[in-house]
Amino acid sequence: MSTTMSFRSSLLRPLAVAALAFGLAAPALAADGHGTPKPPREEWSFAGPFGTFDQAQVQRGFQVFKEVCASCHAAHLFSFRNLAQPGGPSFSEAQAKAVAESYQVQDGPNDAGDMFDRPGRLSDRWPSPFPNEQAARASNGGAYPPDFSTLAKARTYEVGFPGFLIDIFTQYQENGVDYIHALLVGYEEPPEGFALPEGAHYNKYFPGHAIKMPQPLSDGQVTYTDGTPETLDQYSRDVTAFMMWMAEPHLEARKRIGFQVMIFLIIFAGLLYFTKKKVWKSVGH
Repeated sequence: MSTTMSFRSSLLRPLAVAALAFGLAAPALAADGHGTPKPPREEWSFAGPFGTFDQAQVQRGFQVFKEVCASCHAAHLFSFRNLAQPGGPSFSEAQAKAVAESYQVQDGPNDAGDMFDRPGRLSDRWPSPFPNEQAARASNGGAYPPDFSTLAKARTYEVGFPGFLIDIFTQYQENGVDYIHALLVGYEEPPEGFALPEGAHYNKYFPGHAIKMPQPLSDGQVTYTDGTPETLDQYSRDVTAFMMWMAEPHLEARKRIGFQVMIFLIIFAGLLYFTKKKVWKSVGH
């Protein structure tokens, strides 16, 4: 009996310590007020098994990226020709070519062995705002602006149990864009008692809340020509949708092919079942 009780005590003691620690930490976190809230779930046209990109939104998002974000962030996997491919902003080839030619791209060497600048071509990658990482850090207070190419798929947040199981069944895969949108609109004044490091800015959705990037967007910063509201929230939604397209440019094709495959498998399973019934119907059991 004593051995059994000793064994139970050895198991329960760590659990009791953990429960006590959690019980002490949770009120402290609530009282401190510096916990990181979960980004709110947003409505996205590309969400769900049949979701598609809003072409006008992706075009506006490209405008925000081009006029604001591209001054600091690179997009090394993004080429000018991608602007004209189906399933995204769907610019015409002439429009995409005009965008490319508005940039100067370094090329070479020429016959004299020198590098030279020329207008961009459709086959060129999006030009980086900095020649290297060291130059990027020097211009941003030591912080390195992340590449935009796959950022919407690289960022996420903890959902917890049973939320992640619900997301599996509902095919919710937009945690990254929810987080990015929340981050862009999450700048505010730090609460009383929060020690904000020098050169940092307070963002309630950023882990630790101290982010080096100053608030990049504000109302009226980018001029839309289609009558869409020129607000911080709208800019954030549009550029986040564009980032999602950059991260997964074949999303619409993937969902379409996936649905077709599911239909094929259902029909194929039915054919197999009736074939089995036909072949083995005369065999005794």
